[in-house]
Formats: sequence, structure tokens, C-alpha cells
Amino acid sequence: MNPAQPVFYYDLGCLPCYLAAERVMTTLPMVPEWEPILASALDLCEPELDPGDYERLIVEHGLQPLRLPEHWPADTSMAMLAAAYAKQIGRAVAFSLAAFRQAYAGGRDLGDLDTVLIAAAACEIHPTAVTRALQMRSVAEALQRACDRGRAAGIRALPAVQIGSDIYEGEAGLDAAAQAIAGGQ
Repeated sequence: MNPAQPVFYYDLGCLPCYLAAERVMTTLPMVPEWEPILASALDLCEPELDPGDYERLIVEHGLQPLRLPEHWPADTSMAMLAAAYAKQIGRAVAFSLAAFRQAYAGGRDLGDLDTVLIAAAACEIHPTAVTRALQMRSVAEALQRACDRGRAAGIRALPAVQIGSDIYEGEAGLDAAAQAIAGGQ
């Protein structure tokens, strides 16, 4: 990791992470590293919002209407392995945005292999490569190392942005991180 570059920590199964993911590239004045981590592995909590607040934020940010999968919350561990693989091949942003949109705008279950493969295809990752990557120990280890980095950084909630040793969490954390970067330049 480049210490000067912010790090955006997220879990594909986290609705607040979806909202932040749709904004992070335009809100922060520099491109962050996208780091998929498993909220469940770190016992992280999500900022609690009323469903109406999510709808309001989605409208405010100009996103497609929220359409949650039938089985919610989904087991996204497979999708998170795919995100770790996508990061290894330089497609973390494209894959993660495609997966978030499949889940929250398309209402598809990220626990379903077909949904993960659709997200991968949207960013030109071959389905066979993803299917193989899901079975690779090195991909699972990469995801575990990312979780370890998040734990060591002191992350308590997702989404989170790390700038140096400072952590900014939740929806408001994205704006605070942007202000911190702008103030430090």
C-alpha cells in the first residue's frame, strides 16, 4: 500500500458500502486503493439507518432505485473472494461496482455464483478464471491479509477510508476523509 494513498475498505454485503462505493471516486480528491474485507470476519458493525434514509440517500446521489435481493442479507463470502481476485488482477473497482449494482440496483443475490459471474463478465473477467480463483488458497489468503490490515488499522465499522493512521467510517466518514485530504494538500 502507498501510505499517501487513501484506502477504501468495503464489504459487498454492506448496503452503506454500496452508497460509499458509488461516491468514493468523485468525493475523494485522489483515487483510493479499494480493499475488500469481510465485515463478518472482523465483527464489524454497519452504521444503522432507517430504510427511508437509505432511499433518501439513493435519490440524493442519483442512483437507481434500491432493489434488495429476495434473500437478504446474502452470504457474500464467495463474492468477496471474487473481489479479492479482481483486486489481484487490477479490476477491484470495476468488479466491485458491478457486483454492488447487481445486488442493490438489480436485486440479485451475491451468494449465487451466476450473479458473481455476471458482475465479473461486466468488467471482462472470464467466468472460468473467476470460478478457478474461488478455489485458490492464494485468493483466500489475500482476502484474509486484507482483513488483518483492516483490523490492525482499527476499523470498527464499514465503509471506512484510511488516510495514513486516521480512519473515517460510515457515510459521513467519506466526506470527512475528503476534507482531511484537501486540508493536507
